[in-house]
Amino acid sequence: MEIHRHAELAGAHLAVALAIEAIKHRYTVYFITAHDLVQMLQQAYVNQTIKQKMKALSKPSLLIIDEIGYRKMEEPAAHFFFQIVSERYESGSIILTSNKSYGSWGDIFGDSVLATAILDRLLHHSTTVKIKGESYRVKEKKKGEILQAGSPGT
Repeated sequence: MEIHRHAELAGAHLAVALAIEAIKHRYTVYFITAHDLVQMLQQAYVNQTIKQKMKALSKPSLLIIDEIGYRKMEEPAAHFFFQIVSERYESGSIILTSNKSYGSWGDIFGDSVLATAILDRLLHHSTTVKIKGESYRVKEKKKGEILQAGSPGT
């Protein structure tokens, strides 16, 4: 498994747990944030190695893309993302984490038609898990404040 950033939210923790189970069953896994993926694809486009990079992203049994919607995707990254989803459709598993609803994906990809095409392929054979509540970071921050408030001398 290749991990490009620390997973800190419940959705990312769940994705990593599923990745570990997949690895235990000898599946290959690739984990990357959407931001890092976009940067990687843009660099590959500039270096004229985009075909090789896209092919490499189609190889793992499971591709995990964390933080969809953290930043908007612009051309050509949004179309490369569609190509990844399309290439893996019915042939490779994808786990996506996001704090954005499907209704806002048109804004994320800058094109509602493209977002619909992506969602159409993603949702066809999928399970959506909605996790409600605060992130682990917020919980830890509040926990720390409670501990500080309760300590002597404050």
